[in-house]
Amino acid sequence: MKLVSDKQPFSSRDAEATARFQSLVRWASIEATPRQILTQEQLPDLLPRGTCVYVPFLPKGQFSDTLHACRHLLEIGMQPIPHVPVRMAQSSGQLRDWLSQMDEIRVDRLLLIAGDSDAVAGPFPDTLAVLESGLLAQFRFHGIGVAAHPDGHPMADRATLIQALSIKREYARTTSTRLWVVTQFTFDAEVVIDWLQSLGNILEEVPVYIGMAGPTRVKTLMAYAAQCGVGASARLMLRRPGSTRLLRAWTPDGMVRALVRYCLDNPDTLLRGIHLFPFGGLRQSAQWIKEHSGSLEDQRGQLHESSVQ
Repeated sequence: MKLVSDKQPFSSRDAEATARFQSLVRWASIEATPRQILTQEQLPDLLPRGTCVYVPFLPKGQFSDTLHACRHLLEIGMQPIPHVPVRMAQSSGQLRDWLSQMDEIRVDRLLLIAGDSDAVAGPFPDTLAVLESGLLAQFRFHGIGVAAHPDGHPMADRATLIQALSIKREYARTTSTRLWVVTQFTFDAEVVIDWLQSLGNILEEVPVYIGMAGPTRVKTLMAYAAQCGVGASARLMLRRPGSTRLLRAWTPDGMVRALVRYCLDNPDTLLRGIHLFPFGGLRQSAQWIKEHSGSLEDQRGQLHESSVQ
C-alpha cells in the first residue's frame, strides 16, 4: 500500500483541492477532556467560535465533569458534543437523568457510544438497546452521533458493524432524528476509503466524519493506538517505505490530502469532515487547524447534521 506524503501535490486540480483541504480542516471537530476544557483559560483563543468539541465521559470520571465542561463550552461560544457511554448507566433512570440534565443546559446534540468498559453496569449493553428503549425520544436533542470503526473492532466483524449502522440509520429515518457517524481514529486513508466503499448505500444521506490523530510524537500515538484497538494499523504505518520520518512526529496532513483526492474523485461520498483526537495536546492540534485552514468564518454551527427525515 502506497504511503501518502504530506508533501504530495494535488495534480491539476490544485485550486479545488486546496479549497477542499482548507474546508475540511476549518470545520474540523476536536475532542477535549473535561479537565482540558475547564483548565485551559485560553480555549476561546485556541479554537474558532462555534467549534464542535466532543467531551468524553471518562471511565474513572463523573457525569458532573462532563456536564460542567459542556456548560463552559456553551458559555464561551463552542458547540459541546458529550459522549454518552451507555454501558456505564446503572439503570434506565440514571441514563434518563443524564439526558435530562444535558437537555436542561441546552446541549442539543450528543455522541451515543457503548463505552470502553467490558463490564455492563446496567440494562444497556450497546447503543441499539438505548434506541430500542425509546428514551431519546423524550428529549429535544437536535442530533445524535454514533461511532464507527474503519480499522475493525475486537468484539465484532465488519458485517456486524455495518448491520448495526443500518439499524441506526433506520431508527433515524423513522424517528426523524438527525444522525451522523464519527469514526475511531485511524492512520491509513486507504483503510478509510475501503471502509467507505464497503458501506454501499447503507447510510444513504447520513454524513460521516473521519477520526484522526492531531500532531503528536509517534511514541505517544502508538501508546494510544494500543489502548484504542488500532495498534495493528499503527504498526502497518511504521512498516511502510519512508516511514522513518514518522519516528519523529505524526501530522494528519498526508491523510487529509488523500481524503481530499478521494472526495474529488467521488463527489457523492458521505465523507463530510474530519474529527481530531489531540493526543499531542489541545494547543498543538488547535494550532494545526489554524495554520492549515486558510481564512476562518464564523459559520460552524451547521456541522454534524444530516438531512435524515
